[in-house]
Amino acid sequence: MANLTLHSVVKLSSGYTMPLLGFGVYQNYTAKDSCLEAFKAGYRHVDSAQVYRNEADVGAAVRESGLPREELFITTKCVSKTHGYESTLAGVDVSLEKLGLDYIDLFLIHDPLSGSERRLATWKALLECKKAGKIRSIGVSNYSGKHIEEIRNAGLEMPVVNQVELHPFCQQKPIVEYCREHNIVVQAYSPLVRGKMDNEVFTAIAGKHKRDPAQILCRWSLQRGFVPLPKSATPARIQSNAQLYDFTLDEDDMAKIDALDRGKEGAVTWNPVDAP
Repeated sequence: MANLTLHSVVKLSSGYTMPLLGFGVYQNYTAKDSCLEAFKAGYRHVDSAQVYRNEADVGAAVRESGLPREELFITTKCVSKTHGYESTLAGVDVSLEKLGLDYIDLFLIHDPLSGSERRLATWKALLECKKAGKIRSIGVSNYSGKHIEEIRNAGLEMPVVNQVELHPFCQQKPIVEYCREHNIVVQAYSPLVRGKMDNEVFTAIAGKHKRDPAQILCRWSLQRGFVPLPKSATPARIQSNAQLYDFTLDEDDMAKIDALDRGKEGAVTWNPVDAP
């Protein structure tokens, strides 16, 4: 993994490419300024959602950045309370309007909490939007293998991405294994454990590499083949979280971090992967 760069990408099963490092904007109420700072630091991938209420700010940053649209990868999501066929069709149009974009690179079902019937109706709506060119790639978030199996058993196009809480304390191994078996890219939200980075393993490895723990956590995620989505509103942190490409964690480092897994007990967010 030593040949990774800030602009490394992964090819999705939809045929499009996605930058391996993303910038999260959950609970970011200065998202325009943060995204502009992230673009300056080299990020080209922003992860938003309808429920974050900052799609308009993300879109404004895209326009003000002066960067070519084709260089940027913008994600948004629809949460369970908005699920359903017609509501999803309408919601995609609202997101496009708020973002001020002609298309959305990746649209995710935000969670599986609406139940099987509404999940599938939502997925069918997203497929229609993809066919219409409003969305380039579609995926899911907080899904376990059983939720994705609903899509497969219905004979529908499979997700290209599953975004789940994923960090050393909550490694979601069964979900990761399922996704890899089905060519689904795993995105890691909360890769920085919501700031709970004072573990002695992180600090020791950070000292060894003359890095900070956040950089160690993101580097671990990249070397495990995930797409981390670190978030910050602090310019210095935004910049440092992107400085991951001039060092490599060795096998001993990786093994020590891998050993921290506590399964579902290690979660620090809602993590609704066990929804019926």
